[in-house]
Amino acid sequence: QVQLVESGGGLVQAGGSLRLSCAASGRTFSSNTMGWFRQAPGKEREIVATISWTGRATYYPDSVKGRFAISRDNEKNTVSLQMNSLKPEDTAIYYCAASSLWTGVLMTQNYFDYWGQGTQVTVSS
Repeated sequence: QVQLVESGGGLVQAGGSLRLSCAASGRTFSSNTMGWFRQAPGKEREIVATISWTGRATYYPDSVKGRFAISRDNEKNTVSLQMNSLKPEDTAIYYCAASSLWTGVLMTQNYFDYWGQGTQVTVSS
């Protein structure tokens, strides 16, 4: 059974930092695209960051560019998200995802077919 398990969420003040981690089990994603997504209450799920299988290519939307950084460790089958300068609008449930279909960076939620259960991130003002 393939599982993606996120950790590291919590409550932080605006301007603070959090580091999310995602551990995959049941299969390796070392040759596949991975990413982070988020969904705030009443809003659609959106991309936060994606990373190619080598880790050399990444994508960030303008809303998090320069503040968030995605990284991966293929030996450990993990992907992480360092979040700095957090804002109240970053409050959401954050999901880790992997694509069994793609190897490069993705700028869409399409092709991600494995998802974690999510971890709550709350940023207070």
